[in-house]
Amino acid sequence: MAAPRQLVVEADGGSRGNPGPAGYGAVVIDPDTAQVLAEAAEFIGVASNNVAEYRGLIAGLTAVRDLFPDTDVRVLVRMDSKLVVEQMSGRWKIKHPDMKPLAARAAEILPASSVTYEWIPRAENKHADRLANEAMDAGRRGGQWEPSSSTAGLDTPRAAPEPEPSGPPGDAAAGAAKVRAAMAAARPAPARAPESPQAARAGQAPDVPQAAQAPQVGWGSAPDLGSPATFVLLRHGETVLTPEKRFSGSGGGDPELSAIGRDQAARAADAFAARGTVQEIVSSPLRRCRETAVAVADRLGLEVRIEEGLRETDFGAWEGLTFAEVRERFGSDLSAWLASPEAAPTGGGESFTEVAERVAATRDRLIAAYAGRTVLLVTHVTPIKTLVRLALGAPPESLFRMELSPASLSVVAYYADGNPSLRLLNDTSHLG
Repeated sequence: MAAPRQLVVEADGGSRGNPGPAGYGAVVIDPDTAQVLAEAAEFIGVASNNVAEYRGLIAGLTAVRDLFPDTDVRVLVRMDSKLVVEQMSGRWKIKHPDMKPLAARAAEILPASSVTYEWIPRAENKHADRLANEAMDAGRRGGQWEPSSSTAGLDTPRAAPEPEPSGPPGDAAAGAAKVRAAMAAARPAPARAPESPQAARAGQAPDVPQAAQAPQVGWGSAPDLGSPATFVLLRHGETVLTPEKRFSGSGGGDPELSAIGRDQAARAADAFAARGTVQEIVSSPLRRCRETAVAVADRLGLEVRIEEGLRETDFGAWEGLTFAEVRERFGSDLSAWLASPEAAPTGGGESFTEVAERVAATRDRLIAAYAGRTVLLVTHVTPIKTLVRLALGAPPESLFRMELSPASLSVVAYYADGNPSLRLLNDTSHLG
């Protein structure tokens, strides 16, 4: 009996905005000769990094199946997405509703026993990363990635062209030749952009290309002179965990405000009563936020609406621990988390990428619901930093470069033309 064919799949995906214009890349490699057997890349419209990475994985595994339809294979998948690697390896739970069907689809392509997963640094995944970026560049131009224009694998040996197969049409040689020819000749139709992040997740597509959908931003865009949706972002007051700098998210306990935290909430309420600008109040469902929001609402005579999307990150097994304790107990996981927004805390917590997707979807719903109004959002460190980061178009690592004090105020305004404006960050003047 012939030994299984050994193959390597390297895959990647990216999103310029997260969610934003996204694309993936995948390459199938012969590990014995380092030759490229197949490449795949596609611009997929508006999606998140994680969705694009899963799509890259699916494309790579599908290429293997199409290349060797009747051959016993053993595939090593190498990706720099710790989230995808850990979830597909079964070590992390898949919580996000967008990820579950993609993971299930990837798992169906080849027998589970024939595929293993390995995390690699981004620097070792350059070929797939370049393919993904080429796909996004093509999408920006209103088209699709074409194999003939790719420079992603110039440093990688290529498999020599095969002669026309003479054996049965289902044998490995015929399958390989057929797929290579198809990939070389393919000219996919331009991707269609979803009407919204929600439509993207639902797989819907309108009738205009992504390039025409993306709003202009910055000084070159036409000004929007209407009243923006203004989000006043209030971090909750202190809890007993706050001064000890312990991880306190949505996956552990639900602490109440401390005496100091209640005083901070009262001072914030006084400040809002004096300014008289807040028209609506929306709060995270966690107790510390609800208590802060109610203190303000009682002074202003407003109701508090609860929004699940404003909850804090789920920190998994790190909940209640200090940074030093996490470093001691889960050092490698913490290092991965600090190095990549796609890495999740130990025990199946949320990655910063997952939080960004949730917060962005919540932001879009609230902008639509409160156009032209000033809304107080009572929430947590990570959601506030994420809203600020997305408004500025800053990279994920900027989350570690912002300071947000308990009961601090930040303000972001969102105009109808798609231009956000950061107006305030970490103001604590109202606390005296």
